[in-house]
Amino acid sequence: MHAAPAGWPAGVDRVILDEIDSTSEEAARRAPVGPLWIMARRQTGARGRRGRAWSMPEGNFAASLAWRPGGDPAAMALRSFVASLALHDTLAGMEVAGLSLKWPNDVLLDGRKLAGILLESPRPGFLVLGIGVNLVAGPDPSTLEPGALAPISLRDASGLRIEPEAFLDALAPAVAARETQFTTLGFAPIRSAWLAHAARLGETITARTMADATSGTFEDVDAEGHLVLGTPDGPVRITAGDVFFGEPSCS
Repeated sequence: MHAAPAGWPAGVDRVILDEIDSTSEEAARRAPVGPLWIMARRQTGARGRRGRAWSMPEGNFAASLAWRPGGDPAAMALRSFVASLALHDTLAGMEVAGLSLKWPNDVLLDGRKLAGILLESPRPGFLVLGIGVNLVAGPDPSTLEPGALAPISLRDASGLRIEPEAFLDALAPAVAARETQFTTLGFAPIRSAWLAHAARLGETITARTMADATSGTFEDVDAEGHLVLGTPDGPVRITAGDVFFGEPSCS
């Protein structure tokens, strides 16, 4: 364990590694009883949602928080909103402008993808929150799926240079604060704050699930965290999927 810096949330442990296959895999292997952040300077097997590869140039941020939050799986899934808000808080605190949040779990900078979040529950009651941030470089756009948002890095966009360890020192208290808000006040204030920063609210977007694609006006995120699209046939709620901006053929 590394000694915690001033301002680090009480009762939360931290491990910083030079290299690991995946911080989320390591978190699952350790299966801590109390909250634990694991950060790695290099990852050799990083992944994103649905098993996709996640590019990890050295200097970027990769860390996972593992803990046992309690509650049912639906409540656990809402931590994607908690985490994305905490990321927004952290970056805004560094005076980064042009931020927005993309359902269900991305942070955008100037409309391009800066950060992603991956929630996993490798065993009942145990949650791993993986976070990747392009601090110095984004992935090669040619490696992305068609229609995916172009990546951006914090250094290229704003000139801000921050070491991964320093970013973790700022992020962990922000996550703890939003987690406390969620556990004490419920999802409503998290939902309101998230919607205040939502990308493309009121505009046409496309949600692709494993089965189909639905285009409509981004109207809301409901009390269960579902995406609500307005369509000619009425509101459609999307429980899980990938969002693309514009009509199905557009990015």
